[in-house]
Amino acid sequence: MELLFSICLGVMIACGVYLMLRGRTFPVILGLTLLGYAVNMFLFVSGRLHTNLPAVISPERAQYADPLPQALVLTAIVIGFAMVAFVVVLALRASGELGSDHVDGRKENES
Repeated sequence: MELLFSICLGVMIACGVYLMLRGRTFPVILGLTLLGYAVNMFLFVSGRLHTNLPAVISPERAQYADPLPQALVLTAIVIGFAMVAFVVVLALRASGELGSDHVDGRKENES
């Protein structure tokens, strides 16, 4: 299971970095979102994988799921959503003012 998660995490990070290095704003936003998902997955898996265990320590059960990664992922989802919303609004405004969605503000035929 660890190998599968490691491969998925590596592929998500590689795709996110590749998309963030593109010249258009939409792939950059998708790459940023994909990197956010990869970080969330890493944080969630860092708390170890457990099934059918309570999130709160109870006296009768010696094992429990660690609630800290779950809280970190929930916070990261909210922050990531706000960051993506800001970048989308910023890209729309830049596209409206510059007339292009290229990240450098250049037109297609400019060098």
